[in-house]
Amino acid sequence: MDNYAAFLDRKLGVEVGNGFDPLWMPEFLYDFQEHLVKWSVIQGRGAIFADCGLGKTPMQLVWAENVYRKTGKPVLILSPLAVAAQTVQEGAKFGIEVVRSNDGTPSAGLTVTNYHRLHNFDPEKFGGLVCDESSILKSFDGAYRHEITEFMKRVQYRLLATATAAPNDYVELGTSSEALGYLGHTDMLNRFFKNDMNNSAAGRAYGKVIGWRFKGHAEQHFWRWVCSWARSCRRPSDLGFDDARFILPRLTETEHLIQAKTRRPGMLFDLPAVGLREERDEMRRTLHERCEFAADIANGLSEPVIVWCHLNAEGNLLEKLIRDSIQVQGSDDPDKKEATFSAFSRGDLRVLVCKPKIGAWGLNWQHCARVLYFPSHSYEQYYQAVRRCWRFGQERPVQVDIVTTESGHGIMENLRRKSIQADGMFSSLVSHMTDALRIDGSRKFKLKEEIPTWLWTTNA
Repeated sequence: MDNYAAFLDRKLGVEVGNGFDPLWMPEFLYDFQEHLVKWSVIQGRGAIFADCGLGKTPMQLVWAENVYRKTGKPVLILSPLAVAAQTVQEGAKFGIEVVRSNDGTPSAGLTVTNYHRLHNFDPEKFGGLVCDESSILKSFDGAYRHEITEFMKRVQYRLLATATAAPNDYVELGTSSEALGYLGHTDMLNRFFKNDMNNSAAGRAYGKVIGWRFKGHAEQHFWRWVCSWARSCRRPSDLGFDDARFILPRLTETEHLIQAKTRRPGMLFDLPAVGLREERDEMRRTLHERCEFAADIANGLSEPVIVWCHLNAEGNLLEKLIRDSIQVQGSDDPDKKEATFSAFSRGDLRVLVCKPKIGAWGLNWQHCARVLYFPSHSYEQYYQAVRRCWRFGQERPVQVDIVTTESGHGIMENLRRKSIQADGMFSSLVSHMTDALRIDGSRKFKLKEEIPTWLWTTNA
């Protein structure tokens, strides 16, 4: 009957786990964490979409330790820059040995490295692989993402862990599915979605972009399929557990509109920007005004401050104007970047200036409760940037000052729209996950199958 249940799941497009029963479950895990780890070990290849501060690091370390004990082979943990050192520290805190390696030499047990060091490692040497902050996968270019996916295909057990799987785009969940070895991105689109635009030469000539929407009755099947290989929670109660230990402090977001001192060439009045080109022009024309305003706020404080910018010119000017500040740039040596992030984490650096795409993933900065942000259209970057500080474990109210212009105000409206979409996605995922768990919990075939007598009796 178990085989029949698996047959039904396959017909419904449900991904069947290929893992094993956990061999070790430590007492330091919270109840909801233990639930997620048990599920992910039994699943074998799965994803945990848990909000910032819910303890993804201890969960993935326990998962990795179980895989190591099962296979006897090392487990590789991939992490964003500077998170590798944090993972080693978390392992020591919980009594799990994690060794960092950048040259491709694995430890006997758990090995952690940065994503950009993956080319140094041989997948055949590992029994399992963890992608920490796996949402970063879709930020890589196609060739590099393909390299990571191909590496994962050669490892038996896999775990993705992130807070924002696809914050405002259901279609991006295909990236996670493909990395786990389930439906590829294109196969997922063909099964559940319909192309909403006519991809003709005429359509492309007019700049129409391909859009995707659910097929007629595919939405429920889509979410059930996602829930077959992923678990999601923004708070423990999403899984039926108590939220008492996980209450976020107050978050205050204040938007500051900066007026441009110079008009666009040939204009009597400085009209609001229309389109990305005019937005970029306005950002450049207001560079000094915006940076000076942000510097006045940062210089008036004695507490730690993180300043998120998007242009090199912004970062250079902010570092010059703000006392006690150091900027992390994309051109910096990886070791220098990590040293600066570590200094800020320890409290040795008061003001950090950085781009979200460089440092907004995975780091824990609960010691900081003041954030300055120059907005862009990326909701995920904004979400991750704020969540470095506003996360479970933060004990103080967090203040976010958004320094922008008239066109930037439109950007913030766009981010709020994407935030509503993200909340809707997670609500759907949690709702269908709850239904799937209810179905799975009720599917218990206790009766032994009986063969009809007419199949085995013969006529006299």
